[in-house]
Amino acid sequence: MAVRLAEPAALKFWPNKIFGSQILQIFRRKYTSGSRKFLDPKMLCKQGKIKETLKILQATKHTKDSSVYVCLLEECIKKRNLLESKLVHNHMKDRGFLTDTFLGNKLIKMFAKCDSVEDARNVFVEMPKRDVFSWTAMISAFVRNNFYKEALELFYEMRKEGIKPNEFTFASIITACANSAAAEKGKEIHEEIRKSGFESDVVVGNALVDMHGKCGNLDLAREVFNKMPQRNVVSWTAMIAGYVRNGQGEKALKLYRQMQDVDVKPNVKTLTTVIAACADLAALEQGKHVHGEIVKRGFQFDEFVESAIVDMYAKCGDIEMARVLFDKMPRRNAVLWTTMIVGYAMHGQGKEAVRLFERMRRVEVIPDAITFVGVLSACCHAGLVDEGCRIFDSISECSHIVPSMEHYGCLVGILGRAGRLDEAHNVINKMPMKADATVWGSLLGASRIHRNVELGECAAQHIFELNPKDPGPYVVLSNMYAESGQWDANQKVRKMMKDRNVRKNPGCSWVEFNHQVHTFLVGDRSHPQTKEIYLKLERLSRQMKEAGYVPDRSFTLNDVDEEQKEDMLSHHSEKLAVAFGLINMDPRRTIRVIKNLRVCGDCHSAIKFISRIGAREILLRDANRFHHFKDGQCSCGDYW
Repeated sequence: MAVRLAEPAALKFWPNKIFGSQILQIFRRKYTSGSRKFLDPKMLCKQGKIKETLKILQATKHTKDSSVYVCLLEECIKKRNLLESKLVHNHMKDRGFLTDTFLGNKLIKMFAKCDSVEDARNVFVEMPKRDVFSWTAMISAFVRNNFYKEALELFYEMRKEGIKPNEFTFASIITACANSAAAEKGKEIHEEIRKSGFESDVVVGNALVDMHGKCGNLDLAREVFNKMPQRNVVSWTAMIAGYVRNGQGEKALKLYRQMQDVDVKPNVKTLTTVIAACADLAALEQGKHVHGEIVKRGFQFDEFVESAIVDMYAKCGDIEMARVLFDKMPRRNAVLWTTMIVGYAMHGQGKEAVRLFERMRRVEVIPDAITFVGVLSACCHAGLVDEGCRIFDSISECSHIVPSMEHYGCLVGILGRAGRLDEAHNVINKMPMKADATVWGSLLGASRIHRNVELGECAAQHIFELNPKDPGPYVVLSNMYAESGQWDANQKVRKMMKDRNVRKNPGCSWVEFNHQVHTFLVGDRSHPQTKEIYLKLERLSRQMKEAGYVPDRSFTLNDVDEEQKEDMLSHHSEKLAVAFGLINMDPRRTIRVIKNLRVCGDCHSAIKFISRIGAREILLRDANRFHHFKDGQCSCGDYW
């Protein structure tokens, strides 16, 4: 049946009746010629022609068919065009369709997808009736647009109104708790979910695993994960991500292998999360395997994935492969450029980082604040003082960036590590904001390098006030006192740590072999190959001394006799890891060791000797940077 058209209102007042009727005939022919499909507003809507559909509806007499508006709203949700969405909203308001709760909920969802939370809120407030779906739609709109506090407030208001949440409400509000680090509220809502019987729902379960992982409650996350009657790829990815986020890469990789065993296919988020775990552990072989899986599934052209792959190779010590992949990328955004620059910084290749930064600016890719942190860090690690100062000054040329605390911290590190301690201290005093613990930490580290105890004390005292529970500055100051023979002061700092219940992070090193990560602590005797490792270290010690190595006992910062000091030095975690690699790995392979703290000076010296005696290439990544040992030399040039 043909659609009957209403005459345009303007024709009633047309001065020339004959001419007016001709216009009306043209108008009618425009919308009645051709097939009936053209006249069907739903068909136009499904073709994505929102404005044309609205014209048809405007030209027809008032219709009670709400299905056309459902179609319009679904299309707007798909297109996420705010202008068209507002046109649809205004048209519905004129036709009196805003009293329909179902359509109101769709409108809220539509505006949320268009990132217009204010329009969504206005629709919600104007709705005469609200059901659980309306409240849930508005809570979801807040969460989607990062208004987590408002989402939580609305959730509690909803409960006061006596409306019971459903599984979608719980999933959304748990996401709000996850992203606002509201751990206690999350636990409280989790208990309500348990009582409501929604914990077994896969969407709610996934949200709970994600929340507990983001809030650092991994035991709770794993408990929920283990209890889930059904798990999909999102469930596995959320649990893996929780382990990675909390520095438990080994457990993340183990869970990924279990996921493969039960034949759950990873998605792009799974693989980027797993490759981040490989990067954290410097598990190069496993990282290569995941890279292959990414290529196999065609995910490698995603810009986020590209950056993750480059980051993995850089953090695993293969900076050359990182650069090869970077150069092959067809599109390079600011994130990818920054990843490569930071990779060079970690490897102490400051000049390469600066060259890449300058090239980035030449091709008109706009650096962001993180890019500047990366290139300034590179200058700090490589002792490029003039370049670092110049780049810091150039930040002001970028109208969208104001130098932040991190940028000032890098500048303090650049000057301080170069021995210009007074200039570094002056930078702190003249900063436009109050220096935080990180900035003072840069000065403290520089003071230790240049053995300036007085300035080190000043920096440490500021850190104690700002962050009294951080063990790092206590340890550094204690070590400075020990190095200068001030054992009374050393003991006072250790007593301060004890009184404040501050515990030193134990030194830990690990190495990947045969797709397993082998971990060592200082003096560790728990490894199955302990006997062979210690015998290897004894032989190495004799060979190193014959080659001229003298143990630097100043790095055993305890008031004990010289023999005990030497014994303690010889069993540092990085030496145990290197010995394990020498015993088990093919002589042609690079031994890759990771340490959670800064490598000690004696171990640095010893590994240089080992690389020459054993004719082995050894790569050590400590908390600050990479050290490439080969033929008795280190890539850092003893500047770290």
